Amino acid sequence: MADVEKRRARPATQYGPTAKQVGENVRRLRDRRGYTIYELSEKLRAAGRPITPSAVAKIERRERQVTADDLVVLAVVLDVSPAALLLPLKDSPRERVDITGAGVVPADAAWAWASNQRPLLTPSSETARTAESEYALASLPPTAREARLHPVGRAIEAARDDVTRLASYAGWSVEGGSDQEFADLLDQARTSLDRARSEVDRIAVERNELSMLRDGVGSKTGEGGGDGPSMD
Repeated sequence: MADVEKRRARPATQYGPTAKQVGENVRRLRDRRGYTIYELSEKLRAAGRPITPSAVAKIERRERQVTADDLVVLAVVLDVSPAALLLPLKDSPRERVDITGAGVVPADAAWAWASNQRPLLTPSSETARTAESEYALASLPPTAREARLHPVGRAIEAARDDVTRLASYAGWSVEGGSDQEFADLLDQARTSLDRARSEVDRIAVERNELSMLRDGVGSKTGEGGGDGPSMD
């Protein structure tokens, strides 16, 4: 019985949507760079992570799992971010992306998540701010985290998102976007930009007031030469 168990075929590896996307992206980016499978394999070997030409071909055909180290060296050699291997090359809010463990989500949300901008799944608008703060605390290094959570950083993030949606309108209009939709996006982008500008101006004013206060304290401290009372 034990011999029979040993001879049984191992179950096939389950490849999810992300593995499929990695294979498609490796092929797309390899073609974009003009590399043959052999040339890509040689570049991977030179980078210190040998992957044979046949293994590269299997990755592209979704017949070989990609480890974390494989993913990173492929991103390095193909000169892209790891996210460019994990997600499809689309980011319209009207398009959908299948994410392992999360299911089908809007393409722009998937890219924002992969780009360390915000959590992939936010339970509700009431908890969105808390979720974003927790995401920043867990995902970002200190300097980037402080910048993201600063009021100016939040305002700039919102402005960037609105400008991105506005810029993508050209693609939406082909699918039936209306003039009113464009006008709404335009107003929202302007409002966000004004808010970001106001936050920057507020910080500048606070900094100026702090400098004046510091200069005034220094001036008062320096009165009388700092030698104490005269004994004459």
